[in-house]
Amino acid sequence: MNVSTLLKLAMALLVAFFAVEKLRVHYADQRLQNHGLAAVSQPMADSPVQEATSQAAFEFRGYQVKPLATFAVRARVLSREDYYVGKEAELSPLDLALGWKRMADPAVYEALNITQGGRWYRYTWRDQPPIPLQEIIESSANMHMIAATPVVERALKKARAGAYIRITGRLVEVTHPSGWRWTSSLTRSDSGANSCELVFVESVQVEN
Repeated sequence: MNVSTLLKLAMALLVAFFAVEKLRVHYADQRLQNHGLAAVSQPMADSPVQEATSQAAFEFRGYQVKPLATFAVRARVLSREDYYVGKEAELSPLDLALGWKRMADPAVYEALNITQGGRWYRYTWRDQPPIPLQEIIESSANMHMIAATPVVERALKKARAGAYIRITGRLVEVTHPSGWRWTSSLTRSDSGANSCELVFVESVQVEN
């Protein structure tokens, strides 16, 4: 094989190499782009998942706790408020206002003035709400947190506005021998009085 033939063969191999490399880079970029689009299309936080339960009531710190539904959620912490006075504070010393779906998007919730107080969660806006009002109602809630253990209580205290949080536990009704009663909401579509979730939290993970 003469030098000319070797040079032609080398050139052909070089051209083939660059053609294959160009295709490889193209498909790699396409996969990366598709992955990015898929990530953008994913919800920022899922809707809470709950299922009715017939679990037996149990005693907790002198109160009777009746499970109403199992409960799990990954959501954005929109606000946090600590409480110190009353039977409610004995059981649940903090409330978390949580948002999921579009209410987990900073572009949405930062357009709202969000406050908590008196075991309520409130929001106001200028001119028009960033998303429809009913969507705000169904994609956010004020939740009263009852920590099942000291470990869970310490974890809940790490929750700060803007962080994601994962919670599993049970929605409950709590009663006291004095006749006092505190009952969780079981729907995300309500608002106003008695619309908050009362969560007996059995595990929690704060994603800062």
